[in-house]
Amino acid sequence: MSKVVGLQIAKATRLGMRGVESIEIETAAGIVGDRYHGSRHRHVSVQSASELAEATEKFGAPIDPLLTRRNITIDVGPVPTTPGHRWSIAGVELEVVRIAAPCKLLDDELGRGAKDALRRRAGVICRVLLGGPVEIGDPVEL
Repeated sequence: MSKVVGLQIAKATRLGMRGVESIEIETAAGIVGDRYHGSRHRHVSVQSASELAEATEKFGAPIDPLLTRRNITIDVGPVPTTPGHRWSIAGVELEVVRIAAPCKLLDDELGRGAKDALRRRAGVICRVLLGGPVEIGDPVEL
């Protein structure tokens, strides 16, 4: 079983992400205090540390999870990518909306090729069907 190894939020678009120990996720709204809270379908983004490791290998340098701009990092993956797939993190129920495209700022932040290294490894965008608290170490049921 997978577990949560990172939680990241940003108060606004283009502001840097910051790591936190816990988040509160609201049903049909997303993460309280995050830039996408209250958006229609982009409630939570999730990535896999194992997929980041693959991207790091391809890129040839470490890729900081904060720079990918995803909210939740799980330890092993891949994360489910089929739209409509339902899964849970610590009792929070999520539904995959779409595969996440690598952030266009990656090449500026990390160097040329970072965005390409994350293609098909950048996680997913989910809507929240049932909210609740999530903390580092919480279980993930894929």
